[in-house]
Amino acid sequence: MSERMLSVTMQINGEKVGPADLPEDLMLLEYLQEYLNLTGTRYGCGQGVCHACAVIHDAPGGPEVVPACITGVAWANGRSFRTVEGHATRDIDGNVTQLSAVQQAFLDHFSFQCSYCTPGFVAAATALVERLQSAPVAREDVEDVVLEALNDNICRCTGYVRYLEATRDVILNTPGLTTGQVASRDTAT
Repeated sequence: MSERMLSVTMQINGEKVGPADLPEDLMLLEYLQEYLNLTGTRYGCGQGVCHACAVIHDAPGGPEVVPACITGVAWANGRSFRTVEGHATRDIDGNVTQLSAVQQAFLDHFSFQCSYCTPGFVAAATALVERLQSAPVAREDVEDVVLEALNDNICRCTGYVRYLEATRDVILNTPGLTTGQVASRDTAT
């Protein structure tokens, strides 16, 4: 029995890859890891539930987070994606020169413990920040928006608070992502 093959071309981290003849039932995660050696995207549950494997699909309507473990290359054909390797700025030799704002905030907040889930959290937080660039959120709604955006991601080390704090801080400290004023807090004792 022979596998049915499909000629696949897509954009990964801003670069065209393919055409490549791939098994039509191959998952995007397997393509990234096995064929492109992009191993930052992690295999977690294998069912699209934990989002350790999440990547950003640069859709015409804006960035979408998709679980690469259940996304087939047949669907991915002709589309554009970003993996965790594609967020930082690199020099001509491929060396990281600057982390993205989300990556830096995660480091500053010591957001991860084992880091297995981090690529998925980076994808979710980055997609949120990019969506807010065209549709800012009221400052008083930031907590709810961050929680909703990161809600699908599972961290087995329970690092949620720090991921949420870091994402919130990126949004609150990046001009143009929020509207309104910060409510004053009563500091009287």
